[in-house]
Amino acid sequence: MTKHEQKLSRFLSLVLRHKPEEIGLELDPEGWAPVDDLLFHLELYGKKLTLEGLQRIVTENNKKRFAFSEDSKSIRASQGHSIEINLALTPQSPPEFLYHGTATRFMGLIENEGLTKMSRQHVHLSADIHTANDVGKRHRKPIILEITASVMRDHGHQFFLSENGVWLTESVPPDYFTRRFSL
Repeated sequence: MTKHEQKLSRFLSLVLRHKPEEIGLELDPEGWAPVDDLLFHLELYGKKLTLEGLQRIVTENNKKRFAFSEDSKSIRASQGHSIEINLALTPQSPPEFLYHGTATRFMGLIENEGLTKMSRQHVHLSADIHTANDVGKRHRKPIILEITASVMRDHGHQFFLSENGVWLTESVPPDYFTRRFSL
């Protein structure tokens, strides 16, 4: 992926997860946008991208943030939306533990309120410690929360698994944090 495509990937996250209106794009109720419409609106906005470049962004993004429809005529973000969309996810049984990476400066609030979805549709959790650590590093000094996901499930909390392997849930109350640590 070229540097230009890396920058466009970040912009696509904004457009497909939060602000499609920024470029005049409309998403359907499940968050899909026709690929031709996306490329057209990007160009009108001054951000030229070819179909081949878009395909590289989707396939080479290490976090698999975007997905094409089965016929490759539409695209959407895999998760992380702040706009209301229906990802058509079905509840899944999570592993015993899931992990959440955050910054130490947020721990006071998290220990009082738990993990909340804030402006997004779900709380994002990882199946492995290293991914959670990478997420936490974006906020400088990271801390990793180990969450007893199987116990949460047994207590009626639902979990979903996005197309790109991110575990999603409505919230994580503080009682379900078993460990807090840094790598």
